[in-house]
Amino acid sequence: MSAARRLLIVGGIALALLGMTYGVWYAVFAEHQELDGIGKSLTTSFSAAAKRDSAAAGAALREYKELKYSYDRHVDAHGHWIGLGMVLVVLGIGLERVGFNERLTMALAVGLVLGSFLFPLGVLLQTFSRGPVPKAVAVVGSALVIVSLAGMTVGFAMARTKD
Repeated sequence: MSAARRLLIVGGIALALLGMTYGVWYAVFAEHQELDGIGKSLTTSFSAAAKRDSAAAGAALREYKELKYSYDRHVDAHGHWIGLGMVLVVLGIGLERVGFNERLTMALAVGLVLGSFLFPLGVLLQTFSRGPVPKAVAVVGSALVIVSLAGMTVGFAMARTKD
């Protein structure tokens, strides 16, 4: 088994486990409180709107927006780690069909594993800070995934034309 194949399979399994572990932690310790807050903020906004209290309705909707933003990022990070992990495992299984040398294949595998970890991490970090650093981490991670997947696609296409 090549080092690149091993990296993709082991890295993919590790990412899937990370995503599942994070998902369980979030579901047990944080999700219910966040969903409760989302429901309460919507109820408050509707009640305030019915009372024609636009200031209270606006404040409750802003609270809803913040809670929903956080909730979406937690769920997205968990799901993307698992999904990207599965993609890495599948690519690792079929890696011998890539028509590149071992060095380039390994560089693409490293890019995929690193990007697949960084992209959801950057999304998750946005729940703590809306600054440029978490966004940059997400962008760099997603760029690594896109470029590496494009490279793998070319490698698979080259292998087909050689047959």
